[in-house]
Amino acid sequence: MRWIVTGGCGFIGTSLIRNLVEEGGHTIRVIDNFCAGTRNDLSAVCGFTEIGSGDMKPMDRMPAGKVELIDGDVIDGPLAFKACAGADAVVHLAANTGVEPSVEDPALDCTVNVFGTLNMLEAARHNRVGRFVFASSGAPIGECDPPIHEELAPHPVSPYGASKLAGEGYCSAYFWSFGLETVALRFGNVYGPGSGHKSSVVAKFIRKAMAGETLEIFGDGQQTRDFIFIEDLVRAVRRAATVNDIGGETFQIATSAETTVCELVERLIPALAEAGIGPVELRHTTPRVGDVQRNFSDTSKARRMLDWQSEMRLNDGLRRTVEWFVHQASRPSLSATG
Repeated sequence: MRWIVTGGCGFIGTSLIRNLVEEGGHTIRVIDNFCAGTRNDLSAVCGFTEIGSGDMKPMDRMPAGKVELIDGDVIDGPLAFKACAGADAVVHLAANTGVEPSVEDPALDCTVNVFGTLNMLEAARHNRVGRFVFASSGAPIGECDPPIHEELAPHPVSPYGASKLAGEGYCSAYFWSFGLETVALRFGNVYGPGSGHKSSVVAKFIRKAMAGETLEIFGDGQQTRDFIFIEDLVRAVRRAATVNDIGGETFQIATSAETTVCELVERLIPALAEAGIGPVELRHTTPRVGDVQRNFSDTSKARRMLDWQSEMRLNDGLRRTVEWFVHQASRPSLSATG
């Protein structure tokens, strides 16, 4: 297949690209502005050629197995249109992520997450791309009695949730109005090897523990999340891009398991200790504005329609993640290739 991956230098993007490259035969074009991931992150998983926007050819003229990187932004409509020519699938991961940044700058969050998504949808529509996979989250639902499922009425409590809800709405509209086969995936809290730049709780706690810093828990730590391992999530993305008759659908992609932040720390500390990290100091701080108190998913629709479910147990996934962080800390810096 010929894949467009926006935000492809980030955690999920590089993990997906590694999976595709290892399988072989796929042609990949990455669009990234390096606000989170870097060229080095991409070079750690594959070789690539960096090209300017003026050098882009339709993807069906690219050699099979080639990976191209474009330094560009999804809010650039003409670039999006040109990049999508000849593509089979768009995986739209590029976003302004997280609750806190969206509260600090809701206008930027809207610009990137709403208008950027609209640009990519327009580019996919006019280039007759076969499938458009949109990365969403549980944030559009807001506060509710979990488990979250696809039929719940959304009531976002943060600008980030509102912008992701808008993206889901446009995906649905582009399927019903234009026949573009869109699929929205609401990711749980993704963690795993490769998450060095992530600001989410697992990666942040590991970095702080390795630096000997105190782990800060917002509020009483009883807020819950559904933590999904990166390899499980990549399988879901690939199923969403290839399974027939799922255009216009939304899926919860998580583990159907509810874990409090305090429970996460209790599971993480032994994994850190195995790697020689500790003792770990904890401190509770003020609750964060816009945070949802309880969040975990019912993934039965994904099991039924995508033939997908998570496989990695949290304890094993945390151990593998800590091992990756420790290994990365012992390695010399990589230089970009292109």
